[in-house]
Amino acid sequence: MTETSVRRPKTSGPGRTLIAFYGVMTLAALVRSIVQIISDFGAAPLAILLSFLSGVVYLVATIALARPGRRAYRTAIGTIAFELVGVLVVGALSLALPAVFPFRYTVWWGFGIGYLLLPLALPVLGLLFLRSQRARFAQEA
Repeated sequence: MTETSVRRPKTSGPGRTLIAFYGVMTLAALVRSIVQIISDFGAAPLAILLSFLSGVVYLVATIALARPGRRAYRTAIGTIAFELVGVLVVGALSLALPAVFPFRYTVWWGFGIGYLLLPLALPVLGLLFLRSQRARFAQEA
């Protein structure tokens, strides 16, 4: 095995794809929630604020995944774990209490069904990716 194949950066292959998906979700969640805050905040304030929070979580996860080092690794683990808990809790509550979480207002509603279940799949894939990259993150400065 060559030195470059051992030290290949995590921003290639699956890592680059994961970062790209997180970037797309960041834009989708933040832009949509900002528009909703401006135009329709009174209709579902909790749901809209949770969508904004999800966008911020996606942004932090995107940055952490793209950066090297132990601190970035820990930030990515924490952020993505928070994201997974958020999508599971909001997803379950949105089905149990639909009046509190109207469908069109939140990214995590119904476990992300309005976003093709990407909000549910991304944290699972992200945590699996991070687990596979643990040694690489630890080696990078």
